Amino acid sequence: MTITAYTLAIVLDLFCLFLGYRFLFQPGPAAAGYGVPADPAGDAGAYLTIKGLRDGTLGLVGLAVLVFAGVDAEAWFMLCVALVPLGDTLIVLRNGGKKAVAYGIHFATAVVVLISAVLLFLV
Repeated sequence: MTITAYTLAIVLDLFCLFLGYRFLFQPGPAAAGYGVPADPAGDAGAYLTIKGLRDGTLGLVGLAVLVFAGVDAEAWFMLCVALVPLGDTLIVLRNGGKKAVAYGIHFATAVVVLISAVLLFLV
């Protein structure tokens, strides 16, 4: 179980880094994949950059917490970070996005992050 807990945490942290990169360097496709399309050349460009910075930072912080503070701190980090995809679920739903994307991507991500937290707490 220890290997699974660490692996899932690292994969989720790296996934956040990937999402951050994508929103910073490929904002149009990233926004469409998020579930609420936005024009990166318009006013939404700043918000897409903010999302990229937020996601990338969460990935870096998650890796740093795991390496320097340990598994218990990473478990608490994951528990708190689960609020982000839960919020993203609501954002997609409130802005006319597809329910399949809201639940199938964002809510499912929140569930996986919570599973990661539970596994880390059990290590």
